[in-house]
Amino acid sequence: MTKLTMPISIYALGGLCEVGKNTYCVENQNTLILIDAGVLFPGNEFPGIDYLVPDYTHLKNNRNKIKALFITHGHEDHIGGIPYLIQNVHIPVIYAPKLAAALIKHRLEDNRLTDRVKIVEYDETTTVLIDDFKVSFFRVTHSIPDSFGIVVDTPEGRIVTTGDFKVDLTPIGPDIQLNKIAKLGQEGVDLLLSDSTNSENEGYTPSERNVFNSINDIFLKSKGRLIVSTFSSNISRIQQICECALNNNRKIAIVGRSMENAVAIARDYGYIKIPDSTIIDVSNIKFYNNDEIVILCTGSQGEPMAALSRIANGDHKDVRIVPGDTVVFSSSAIPGNGISIDNVVNQLTKCGADVITNSILSDIHSSGHPAKEELRLMLKLLKPKYFMPVHGEYRMLTIHGEVAMQVGMKKENIFILGNGESVVLAKHKCERGYNVPWGVTYIDGSDISGLPQGVINDRKLLGSDGMVAIVMGINPKTNTLINPPHIATRGFVFDKHVKLISEIEKEIEKSVLILLSGRTSYAELKATMKSVAQSRIIRETKRQPMIIPLIITA
Repeated sequence: MTKLTMPISIYALGGLCEVGKNTYCVENQNTLILIDAGVLFPGNEFPGIDYLVPDYTHLKNNRNKIKALFITHGHEDHIGGIPYLIQNVHIPVIYAPKLAAALIKHRLEDNRLTDRVKIVEYDETTTVLIDDFKVSFFRVTHSIPDSFGIVVDTPEGRIVTTGDFKVDLTPIGPDIQLNKIAKLGQEGVDLLLSDSTNSENEGYTPSERNVFNSINDIFLKSKGRLIVSTFSSNISRIQQICECALNNNRKIAIVGRSMENAVAIARDYGYIKIPDSTIIDVSNIKFYNNDEIVILCTGSQGEPMAALSRIANGDHKDVRIVPGDTVVFSSSAIPGNGISIDNVVNQLTKCGADVITNSILSDIHSSGHPAKEELRLMLKLLKPKYFMPVHGEYRMLTIHGEVAMQVGMKKENIFILGNGESVVLAKHKCERGYNVPWGVTYIDGSDISGLPQGVINDRKLLGSDGMVAIVMGINPKTNTLINPPHIATRGFVFDKHVKLISEIEKEIEKSVLILLSGRTSYAELKATMKSVAQSRIIRETKRQPMIIPLIITA
């Protein structure tokens, strides 16, 4: 009897046309596996929001098919959504590399979710069988140890995702397994998903070794305290900073909760090697000379509550900027964070610090993502029949598709998709598939239910045009006004609008009295109050503040 074929759908709930929120799905009639479950860190366009995660409704609707979550590496845009995911959907097991597994366990402990899911560590020798899927792994180089690409073999064909990678031939940690990648290409790859974040950059991404030399030069030249800020998840960079501190006989004070946690976990697993005697509590820096100290902290993206921002603003209880301090931003700006970073740099400079950011003259950061030559090499080695660029904004995905065509792929075999759009793999051939429901959940604080889009729209409206409240008192028994309409504003009115406000109050009173002379309702009264104010305000000011009508009864 011929076995019935079950086409495979491959799609993203997050990670396409954006940098973050990576959540990819491989699904057939009976089985659904996820690859990564990340968050996206919002910019100023989402006031008050801590994280953005995918809307997991589609997964809830297919909960019986979900068999496992596979993690490529331990960065927040790949693991940060796990606490929210497992509170929405039952995930039977998470397979993760050693360091990522440790970081996930710590995050789940913080959220009191340790018992919700089983976590299994994998390495490059591991093979996992799940129904008709066989999952295996190959090691890649990235800015965090234990980073992997994932291979999913199915009866319909082979799917490979590179995860986040760079081709670093002089890495801080283990080498990328180019031989294993080439072997996969020789055996045959039907569909490739590959990292697009740096697809706009020609050439190769510089090696982490270059950064080590640049940072060491700064250590040698700095005569005062060094304050170095980087991503807490950039374990390779933190190891380099620690090595430079050891080489230059400086004690290390770690500031910022996420940095403290990351360093502690990485030391426990041997990824950061530094003796206990080199680390001091930040409260003890006053007992050392300035040239004996390096402060390692969070805040390289200008986050208002991060350690570096608090230091710059004089709000940190143990660290104050003094003339002679050197502050190093060992990172590049995430799109949208430029203004916040500039504000922190300016404040640090006002306090007398010498601020060094990444530039051609100071090569103190190297991306963990591949530039065009590395993308071409990966495509040449894997030789996929079909290609789906992932992990990037739309222009990055498009450029990555153009790179694939440069190395010989047919345009019709390249799928530039958005979240929710799928590719269907059947009998080693791919075509555009159906769309799955997708969306965004806005996380404010610890509430996993998230905020609806309407709340975000209201916050944006308040931030741009302000608020107008209209308060009026009536006696419902006599249908008469007790207090005439009074308008109060926040973030809207200037002195020149005082006359306008008075005129609107009179217009509202006139309209309300007409309604009160007959049969009316609170809803009709409020709608009239809002309509009269809104039409006049838009006409006179060209602004659309939030208008809130309030009726007080006797």
